Amino acid sequence: MNPWDARARQPDGVCMCSEAAPINDRRTLFGWCVYDWADSAYATTVLAGLLPAYFAKAVVGPDGVFIAGQHFRASTLWALAVAASAIVVFLTAPVLGAVADFTAAKKRFLLMFAYLGSLFTTLLCFCGSGDVGLTLAFFVLAQVGFVGASVFYDAFLPQIAGPDRMDRVSGWGYAAGYVGGGVQFSLALLLILFHEKLGIGEGLAARLGLAMAGLWWAGFTIITALTLREAPATQSLPDRYRNWPRTAAVAVTGLRRTLDTVRRVRQYRPLVLFLVAFMLYNDGIQTVIAMATIFGREELKLSTGDLMLTLLVIQGVAMAGALAFGRLAGWIGAKRAVIVALVLWSGVVIYAYFITTRIEYFALGGVVGIVLGGSQALSRSLYGSMIPPEGSAEFFGFYTVFSKFSAIWGPLAMATINHLTGSLRLSIVSVVVFFVFGLILLAFVDEQKARQMRTVEAHAD
Repeated sequence: MNPWDARARQPDGVCMCSEAAPINDRRTLFGWCVYDWADSAYATTVLAGLLPAYFAKAVVGPDGVFIAGQHFRASTLWALAVAASAIVVFLTAPVLGAVADFTAAKKRFLLMFAYLGSLFTTLLCFCGSGDVGLTLAFFVLAQVGFVGASVFYDAFLPQIAGPDRMDRVSGWGYAAGYVGGGVQFSLALLLILFHEKLGIGEGLAARLGLAMAGLWWAGFTIITALTLREAPATQSLPDRYRNWPRTAAVAVTGLRRTLDTVRRVRQYRPLVLFLVAFMLYNDGIQTVIAMATIFGREELKLSTGDLMLTLLVIQGVAMAGALAFGRLAGWIGAKRAVIVALVLWSGVVIYAYFITTRIEYFALGGVVGIVLGGSQALSRSLYGSMIPPEGSAEFFGFYTVFSKFSAIWGPLAMATINHLTGSLRLSIVSVVVFFVFGLILLAFVDEQKARQMRTVEAHAD
């Protein structure tokens, strides 16, 4: 029995009455890309830009804080907060994905998480000096909203883009995100650079920039809500649950499908091998993204202006990088293009150990921008090309589980090394291990075999 055969995976009583998803529909693709434009304001301004610097300088301060008798630096607390939010999503994403597929509710879940995240991003505006617990709580909730929405956003990809356009459409989404995040971040940066002329303090300017990111995210998500289309539900509830309350029935069915998918997925080496490889190298990517600004602040003593300008460089270069790697994938294949990106990522973290000046930090940011867009966009499209489209939210739930499981260990490892040694340099160079082992495993992934499974499943339907 084919593992991807949808009928083999259906619970009892399922009725298949599918309506074709809007493949390559321009309006739908536009609405999908706009969401990347919207939520990238959070990724750039909150996760990578203003909040780490503001948290280290104003909320915690250079002397750190004592919690339960232990002294913690801002960088250690930040890494732990990133890991905590990853754990929440790790525990919930697969079941939510299965439920979303079963109810055709990807769009509703996307909007729910997006507005949860944007709300708590906006509330960060009220966190001032010494509000360590409140800032971390709001950040974790905002991060849960950001990552949770990404599960359902990514799950649309194989349903709205044909196999021949998936790499390019994924690149378009990331490119739109880098532009949108860069534009919003530029506005926030102007607030900080000209805060004196505006008659406000630097801290207030940073908080207003954070609030602006939340409002930007919420505002442009409205366009996605109006334009992104989703095919209707293709399944009815199993007979055994027909008399249950609908919420309980859907939740239990989603859990059963998740467990069933786990049993079947692990029989197939290509997809499992890719997920393990992705877990490793994505650990490195997410750790660098989350820790880059605080590394510049604590190790290089860079000013807020220098850190923000570096992020603008990354945003501008990343857009070109996402599009360029999309073309490279068309020439040599997505897997080989990701391997090229991972070689460059390894060089990035090794070089980071030796840098001492702002110019070197700027140069490093340029290289990060080139490989960031390519590695993320192509990993998403490569995975999307290997999974059955009618179970995309469920399978992207697993994708997010592996992504966020990796995002737990990288920051925790950095937090531990930093806490014991007092140096982020030793922490950052250790990330090369994740890139190297991820690259080695990725080289053994047989993506053609996985795509053949997907093709057989489609014919079976």
